[in-house]
Amino acid sequence: MAIAIVLFLVLVASVIFHFVGPWDLPPLASNWGDIDLTIGITLLVTGVVFLAVMLFTVLAIIKFRYRPGRQADYEPENKKLEAWLTGLSAVGIVAMLAPGLYVYSDVVSVPDEAVPVEAMAKQWGWAFRLPGDDGVLGKTNVRLVSADNPFGLDPVDPASQDDRLIQTPILHLELNQPVHAQLRSLDVLHNFYVPQFRTKMDAVPGIVSSFWFTPTVAGEFEILCAEYCGVGHFNMRGKVVVQPEAEYDLWLAQQPTFAEAQQALAKTSLSPLAREGEKLATEQGCMGCHGFAASPLGPSWAGIYGRQTRFTDGTELSADEAYLTESIRQPAARIVEGYANVMPPYDLSDQQIAALIAYMKEKGGAALMDPEPATPVPVSGAASSEPAAPALTGMELAQAKGCLACHSVDGSTLLGPSWAGLADSERTLVDGTTVLADTDYLRRAIIDPSAELVEGYPPVMPVVQLSDAEVEDLIQTIQALKE
Repeated sequence: MAIAIVLFLVLVASVIFHFVGPWDLPPLASNWGDIDLTIGITLLVTGVVFLAVMLFTVLAIIKFRYRPGRQADYEPENKKLEAWLTGLSAVGIVAMLAPGLYVYSDVVSVPDEAVPVEAMAKQWGWAFRLPGDDGVLGKTNVRLVSADNPFGLDPVDPASQDDRLIQTPILHLELNQPVHAQLRSLDVLHNFYVPQFRTKMDAVPGIVSSFWFTPTVAGEFEILCAEYCGVGHFNMRGKVVVQPEAEYDLWLAQQPTFAEAQQALAKTSLSPLAREGEKLATEQGCMGCHGFAASPLGPSWAGIYGRQTRFTDGTELSADEAYLTESIRQPAARIVEGYANVMPPYDLSDQQIAALIAYMKEKGGAALMDPEPATPVPVSGAASSEPAAPALTGMELAQAKGCLACHSVDGSTLLGPSWAGLADSERTLVDGTTVLADTDYLRRAIIDPSAELVEGYPPVMPVVQLSDAEVEDLIQTIQALKE
């Protein structure tokens, strides 16, 4: 009897929690209200089955509980009961599947007026391509994908020349304009999902999957990868900005075309050895974690050669050929401060490593600090007879210390809160309290980052050893980015 009472209480609590619980779908921001209806039908069918099974279990426990002298009846089959169960199960399955199949057929039936938008996924980020004045996306070929042509666009296809390339994870869309989303993946299985739009679909390597939707609410919405895609899956986020037509057209006109990008590349030439390194970096997947922009997964190659690099054991050295070679062949030997030990070792020839280093030098440009090689020295070690390095500006310090790997300066989403508009803003912490990001808070966040964790971000920021002057320089840099 006690078991029956417990099961009945679980049933009652489950029903109450369903109606008063804190979890619900986010407000709808697209034309796909039918998906909400489909979800509601599924919950109704499964809820009725749950209630029926739980009530039957409770009644069976009570009615057929053990009693002295009572003997069970043997009934190997009951055709009437089997017919009822089979019929009701079929009705329930059809009730769940039919609405979903009907809505799915609409989701993949793209209307003629929909504007094509390509979302390209790779570990672990998003990039986007929009058509130019011709309204057509140019042809692509995976064999053409490189650091200089990340979308793999066909340079001889006239339709490719005016394609607008968005190489940041922020996509702008026009309000109330149907969108034909075309998904590609350069490496593994990903999934494009904006909860407020309701639609989602896998991005599968080797094929183009697609669906359509119409954004009906202006605002900003987060893009999520809803398919596990590796160690950086948690941080594969982006943003959709839905704007009225005039604002969208103004933004679109500012985005570079493929032709403009190729013209800019033609003005900067790489040596044959660096070109070999560029190809190798793409083939070996180096650009997925490094590249020439800030990344939460690996140090940026921008200005890496000769840069003074600090490690988790407190030592520092200048990133010369010897260190870069070691970091490729034995990446676990020295872990750069602020990054996880996730890079696998690469068994590359001396020629291949020389090509990669040449590519880092020529593409990444000069380091922020003195490029002369230096041997590792403890941060708190004895004074050196060498002249002190010139003082860095706040932004240079932020890059040298790895801050910009997790904190953007343009409002884009990375591993930590963006510095754009951070100063004097109100932030919610993981314990539910709010705090004003004034000078005192910024100082505490830099010196002891785990003391007050901002909601929505993982507690991964390390304690960085900084002088008082360096802390103040970083605070002034953040305050200068106040909107």
